[in-house]
Formats: sequence, structure tokens, C-alpha cells
Amino acid sequence: MAELERIEMYIKDEQEDGVFAVSLVESPAIEENFIALSKHKIDLKVVDEERRIVVGFALVPEKEIYRKMKINGEDKEFNIYFSKETVAKTAHLYMKNLYQSNVTAEHEKPVTDCTVVETWMVEDKDNDKSNIWKLGAQGGEWVIMMKIDNEEEWNDIKEGKKLGFSIEGAFQGFEQLASKQPTDSEIVETIKNILNGER
Repeated sequence: MAELERIEMYIKDEQEDGVFAVSLVESPAIEENFIALSKHKIDLKVVDEERRIVVGFALVPEKEIYRKMKINGEDKEFNIYFSKETVAKTAHLYMKNLYQSNVTAEHEKPVTDCTVVETWMVEDKDNDKSNIWKLGAQGGEWVIMMKIDNEEEWNDIKEGKKLGFSIEGAFQGFEQLASKQPTDSEIVETIKNILNGER
């Protein structure tokens, strides 16, 4: 099986690009589950009814995320990823633009009474606050802590129907998937190969 193309996502225009919402989802694209904070035991199944707080990764640098979309009328499979610098820039723009209360469920419906109350970048994996909840940070991750006062969403978290965060935003990079026109030298080489019976 051929290796999938890697497409780097990046921010070009700080007015247009970046994350504008965080979604509570059952299957996070980054494959990292959040952990419900509890006074006694750190486990998604043990719920702290008083605090109603969850913590987890919003973005992990260099993590390949599988995507499939139509490009020029045909399905294309590829992996996207974010550099450490883009993850940091995304986190800073998110806070700067005051999007902490823009929360959705499964990327489908806006939900109220859910707010990001803390957010930080993992600078030192050995001395980071995320180690309290054993998130397994390696460095460069964007961590968010969200307070869930929405009854429906909190019940979904308690029942294991919502397991993590997924970002909603606009990034550059997909233009790399457009059909690449062959260069003149590539065309000449192809013609030579055809004439020589090699293709």
C-alpha cells in the first residue's frame, strides 16, 4: 500500500485562519481522549459532579490525521498535520479572538454552558501540569480544560459518549492537493519513455 501524502496545515491570514470553536466528540480526530477531572481518581468513568471539568489535547504537533475528500472530482486520501509552531499560533489566536465559549457537539450543533477555562502549551513534557492527569504529553501539545455546565453534554461525558475534543477552524494547506501540472522536462521524459517502450 502506497504511503499517503502528508499535507502540512498552516495559518496564512490571522484574520481568517485558525480555530473558531471546539467540539465535544465521540471520536477525536487526533485520537487522544480527554479525562474528566475527579477529586479522587483520574478516569473518564469517575465523574466529579461538583466541578464538571474535562481536560485534554486540542492539537498535537506532527500527529498525522487521516482525511479523504474530493479534489477535481475524484476522491483523494491523505494525512494532514500541524507543526509545533502552527499549534502554538493556533492556540494564541484562539484566546486572542475570545472563542472560549464557542463549543459544538459532534461538529453539528452549537451548545451553551460549556467554556474553556484554561489553555496552555506543553513547553516541558517532564514538568507540565498535564502530567497530573497522565495525558502523556511529549511537548508542543495544546491542552484545554473545559467546564461543562450543559446537562446533556455532561451526561454524554459520564456515559462515555463524548471522549475528546476536536477543533473547528480554517487552515491553509489543501491547495497542495490540487493536481500538479507536470513540468516541461517531466513531459519530455515521459514521451522519451513511451518512445523507448518503457511505459
